[in-house]
Amino acid sequence: MTYILAIDQGTTSSRAILFDEEMRPAHSAQEEFPQYFPRSGWVEHDAGEIWESVLSTCRAVMEKAGATASDIAAIGITNQRETVVAWDPETGEPAGRAIVWQDRRTAAFCRELTDEGFEAELTKRTGLLSDPYFSGTKLKWLLDEREGAREAAREGRLIFGTVDSWLIWKLTGGKRHVTDATNAARTLLYNIREGQWDETILQRFDIPAEMLPEVLDCNAEFGTTEPDLLGGEIPIRGVAGDQQAATLGQACFEPGMFKSTYGTGCFALLNTGSELVESRNRLLGTIAYQLDGEVTYAIEGAIFVAGAVVQWLRDGLGLIESAGQSAELAEKADDGQELILVPAFTGLGAPYWDAEARGAVFGLTRSSGPAEFARAALESVGFQTRDLLEAMRDDWPDAGEATLRVDGGMSASDWAMQFLADITGAPADRPEVLETTALGAAWLAGHAAGVYPDRAGFAAKWAADRRFEPRMPEEERARRYAGWTDAVRRTLTS
Repeated sequence: MTYILAIDQGTTSSRAILFDEEMRPAHSAQEEFPQYFPRSGWVEHDAGEIWESVLSTCRAVMEKAGATASDIAAIGITNQRETVVAWDPETGEPAGRAIVWQDRRTAAFCRELTDEGFEAELTKRTGLLSDPYFSGTKLKWLLDEREGAREAAREGRLIFGTVDSWLIWKLTGGKRHVTDATNAARTLLYNIREGQWDETILQRFDIPAEMLPEVLDCNAEFGTTEPDLLGGEIPIRGVAGDQQAATLGQACFEPGMFKSTYGTGCFALLNTGSELVESRNRLLGTIAYQLDGEVTYAIEGAIFVAGAVVQWLRDGLGLIESAGQSAELAEKADDGQELILVPAFTGLGAPYWDAEARGAVFGLTRSSGPAEFARAALESVGFQTRDLLEAMRDDWPDAGEATLRVDGGMSASDWAMQFLADITGAPADRPEVLETTALGAAWLAGHAAGVYPDRAGFAAKWAADRRFEPRMPEEERARRYAGWTDAVRRTLTS
């Protein structure tokens, strides 16, 4: 048996999945790692703990399968995007904790950029906005706060990478300091029109170019693993940020195809082909993938809280013991109550981009209880997805009435996906292989290694597990969505 090893490094856990020759997940291992919240709005990881969890899961899945390094044709990596890691290339020691994509500590600097009119330059060059979400302002903060860090970076004693870069550097024994175009496109430092790090932005942020990784195609040769790590050398042949990997895993290769991934957050991408669309609705222009030197663009909308709202029900409120219980509880809700939860726990993402907004609940009555909260939590994900769809259709009319291809942990909930179809008025297709993020990384590596088919062959193999058709009457859909937009308006700080 020949395998492809997909490393799926997420926000709360790391997974390793062995895909067989038919692109089916054969064996998997998963390990959670700690989250650190040193101050309100700050979110951090320990890069060493991320690495250890990745190495551990890779070894574990190989042991489960009875596989050796010689059985694995290639490795594909997909990762949480925008998270900042900086480390000493001589010692391999991180310069403090990684600053996670959810972190909001740079909100003041982002407002400064907007006030001075620099956001327009950022958007023109990177497709992104002046928001703490992206890597660039986090890296600037790190260089500002750590004495001697900038000088060390200029002298090659401190280098930067998103999580993919960090993992590749560790897997190759420090031989390769590289990233792929999709991860570079999320840093706020990479010019996606010109395909290079942007000197104007680097100067404004005072970030030394010497510390940045080399940018490669998603299906490039990223290096080979050190033999002592996994029992032999294995080539790394595919890398993509998690949402771009899910786009590939959903076989969204044609302009107009749309996917929405429900993990900790929700991320929707609409393939726009060779056209980089300039959004009128504060959505993001980004790179969907870059294969063999050819760039494909996308419009992206990012929702910060999707699956995390279910975690909040469990860990914050103690209303459920497991995520699967949320739908069971929601089904018991009183139809006469219509609680609306705006889950702005770490601000609001697209299309609002309000870093200072915080969560709110509207419509509470004396009889509101756990079931009503559970339903409001699940519905908030559908409402936010409709926000993104409305903005995308306005930005790019060719989007038309696209079917939604959904994936991620929350897509396993029939209740949540039915409400999604109802409130958007669009069918939602859930694939047979829910591990689409890992599948996208596996396909990149597998195709590059000559094991898997080309794009057309891969798309022909894609199959839906279930289609959710809209059932809600249009009048009710309009009324419910109007209630949501009013609640968001009351939550926004500006």
